[in-house]
Amino acid sequence: MHAMQYELTLPADYDMEVIRARVARIGHLLDDWEGLGFKTYLLRERGVNGSPVNQYAPFYLWNTVEGMNTFLWGGAFQGLSNDFGRPSVRQWTGLSYEEGGTAGAPARWAVRRRQPVAEGVELAEVMADAVGETERLAGEDGAVCAAAAVDTARWELVHFSLWTHESPKADGETFEVLHVSAPGRERLGRGRQW
Repeated sequence: MHAMQYELTLPADYDMEVIRARVARIGHLLDDWEGLGFKTYLLRERGVNGSPVNQYAPFYLWNTVEGMNTFLWGGAFQGLSNDFGRPSVRQWTGLSYEEGGTAGAPARWAVRRRQPVAEGVELAEVMADAVGETERLAGEDGAVCAAAAVDTARWELVHFSLWTHESPKADGETFEVLHVSAPGRERLGRGRQW
């Protein structure tokens, strides 16, 4: 499993209905993408849920590197780059994935928390704690799913969860979910990824 995300931070006065219309128009194009576990089309609006910015920030969990690379190099990503400029694409190696009690229900909110892995810590212990946090999040009321991944270039953990309600039991940045493309969600490995 591989996690991926890019962020388009938009001007404070940007009409976010443009992003909503874009997702309504093209969001379905990845609904059957080979190698994709799921893509969540995420939006933050300045002043809503504590967001300081307007931002479009899709988050992906990939089943295969081939599917991810086909998306990035095969033309699909080029359309976004043509419209908004090419964003930096963050990638993390999957640590764990769990389905929540409301798996299969429409996700309305997502929470993402990034945290540094401190120098000098026992890596196996930190990664085991991340797996435990994934299990905890997935067990909360309203959780659709939860995942954890690590970027070993920056030594950063990312915790990601999807929720059916506006009161997720997770710390981090809250995003509105505009659409979910999930052609390979059932093929995402459950639990610890090593």
